[in-house]
Amino acid sequence: MKWLGLLGLVALSECMVIIPITQMKSMQETLRERNLLTNFSEEHPYSLSQKAANDQNIIYHPLKNYKDVFHIGNINIGTPPQEFQVLFDTGSSSLWVPSIYCQSPSCYKHNSFVPCNSSTFKATNQIFNTNYTSVSIKGYVVYDTVRIGNLVSVAQPFGLSLKEFGFEHVPFDGILGLGYPRPTVTGATPIFDNLVKQGAVSEPVFAFYLSSQKENGSVVMFGGVNRDYYKGELNWVPVSQVGNWHINMDSISMNGTVVACKRGCQALLDTGTTVLRGPIRPVSKIQKLIHARPIGHEHVVSCQTVGTLPPVVFTINGIDYPVPAQAYIQSLSGYCYSNFLVRPRRVNESETWVLGEVFLRLYFSVFDRGNNRIGLAPAV
Repeated sequence: MKWLGLLGLVALSECMVIIPITQMKSMQETLRERNLLTNFSEEHPYSLSQKAANDQNIIYHPLKNYKDVFHIGNINIGTPPQEFQVLFDTGSSSLWVPSIYCQSPSCYKHNSFVPCNSSTFKATNQIFNTNYTSVSIKGYVVYDTVRIGNLVSVAQPFGLSLKEFGFEHVPFDGILGLGYPRPTVTGATPIFDNLVKQGAVSEPVFAFYLSSQKENGSVVMFGGVNRDYYKGELNWVPVSQVGNWHINMDSISMNGTVVACKRGCQALLDTGTTVLRGPIRPVSKIQKLIHARPIGHEHVVSCQTVGTLPPVVFTINGIDYPVPAQAYIQSLSGYCYSNFLVRPRRVNESETWVLGEVFLRLYFSVFDRGNNRIGLAPAV
């Protein structure tokens, strides 16, 4: 079935939803061969406390490590609750899940929300349209109760997709954005902002511990920081521009020589991205330094040389954060892939890198909305 540029009307038994639909060009790109989605100082009003494991103010929500590619958690929407697996994403702001009325092939492979099965559902006629690195969705904005474990957001706005591009191979149903509010996307209040507003979390902060190799053990925590998940002290970096999780990065080096970000650059700490993404020239330089050769859309290295490759060191706020070759090279089906990928550069944009799971599995990360800063420390 094709959606034409007409007004669609969907009758939901006792509820009626008017859904304006316009024809949309596909933005799908070729996914990586291994089905990866590569998809980002002010005065402090309070002092963030670093708490013990038994602190009852911290809300812990388990995440599942999917093949060292994504970390996924369950949420529930509606009354009675309908369960979904979502990607907790600091690189975006919106929450969305598939609608039962979605016609895209990917929707048939994932759990879909049934509006009329929820007594707390409220519809709108507002279009929801958002794009990620190589995928996009379109649908409409609705309201319902959303639960993240014991956290409850009442009358939470979120998107229900009617059209999805590029989500056929992902292991999750939807995305839960933990970025700053972005009125240009839907105008909807992000779920974390609603949780803070409704008093569901004790402090406006959340943190990620992303395990490597193990399927279980990862966690996103809300309302505080547990010292048991990291070593040493947290190093705090102010966000470079309030409104997203970008920070200033000093340089990127190998063997003591700066190879990228020579005059400083921007970095987005993005739990929704698997790899390390940067501009084409510095990424190409790093590929040459690690002797990676192109094969299709990928770069591969000899698996026998991985143990001899140097770490890539990201220096942030004067602190070095080394990423060893065992992290920036991924072994799969007899090949060793480089986890450095090109990030398309926008017009007039300064050099910007995306530090995804490859980086965040090594470093415990704290996202402090109250102080507009990010804390980093080696993960245990």
